[in-house]
Amino acid sequence: MKIALSGYGKMGKIIEKMALDRKHEIVLKIDKDNTHELTADNLRQADVVIEFSTPDSAFNNIKTCVEAGVPIVVGTTGWYDHLDEVKQLCEQTGGAVLYGTNFSVGVNVFFHINKMLAKVMNNYPYYGVQVEEIHHTQKLDWPSGTAITIAEGIIENLDVKTEWTKALVSDTDDADSNVNERDNELLIESLRIENVPGTHTVIYDSEVDTIEFKHTAHNRNGFALGAVLAAEWIKDKKGCYPVTDMFNFSA
Repeated sequence: MKIALSGYGKMGKIIEKMALDRKHEIVLKIDKDNTHELTADNLRQADVVIEFSTPDSAFNNIKTCVEAGVPIVVGTTGWYDHLDEVKQLCEQTGGAVLYGTNFSVGVNVFFHINKMLAKVMNNYPYYGVQVEEIHHTQKLDWPSGTAITIAEGIIENLDVKTEWTKALVSDTDDADSNVNERDNELLIESLRIENVPGTHTVIYDSEVDTIEFKHTAHNRNGFALGAVLAAEWIKDKKGCYPVTDMFNFSA
């Protein structure tokens, strides 16, 4: 399979390695220095595009790929306000888009079980719940897209929570004192600490015990491999799909 990379930073380079390991070919690499090469003619060299650029450029990149008739896997977040437009464009053109906040197999297993756990915990309203995410200090956005997806999965399945709120914690500071969590709000606590793996934890806490459900990413390889698997999945499809459609857990 011939793959184009839209976004060739740290993640793009790892995706390239994973794709080559799986005997695919990289035919186009777009980074900040050659964005002018993201054209329909160039994109049509590829069977699939994998998009990991920036929130500001993602929507236009998606449009360019769909209009060129090339399926695209989108790992960039921050463009979801345009999701309805992308779905409509796919319907009009017969294009294909697969999008998600995290393509890691392990994280998507986590997403699925997180929803199942929230349904179970509906029977035990005396447990409080919050989401905690830990990343290195170079990650400036908070909460992470993965943490938001986890929170949304809880809100969809736990009656007492209807929206999420957030607090930022450093390795030396306490949580943001301005956060006033209401009963219907699910707190996402974001920690930024030097030299740590990415970790997401769902914590159910009561007076008698605590239940923790955790995923720890040792490196970016799982995310990158998932993006390549996503490219293999979307190649011959039409339509706009969330990453959950790719996994299709039966439980």
